[in-house]
Amino acid sequence: MPLDAGLLEILACPECHAPLSETAAAEGDATELVCQGQSCGLAYPVRDGIPVLLVDEARRPQ
Repeated sequence: MPLDAGLLEILACPECHAPLSETAAAEGDATELVCQGQSCGLAYPVRDGIPVLLVDEARRPQ
């Protein structure tokens, strides 16, 4: 289930404060929010339609 565009517009990466974009996660049909900052790139999971914006829960870029 995609996130509301208005919500996505105001969310920012907790680590570097760059904008986030919604993408399909590597596993299954889950989605995640990926930081658009050049030095960051963390991917935050979306569980049951709720973004989990905790740096400890984020996937590091490979």
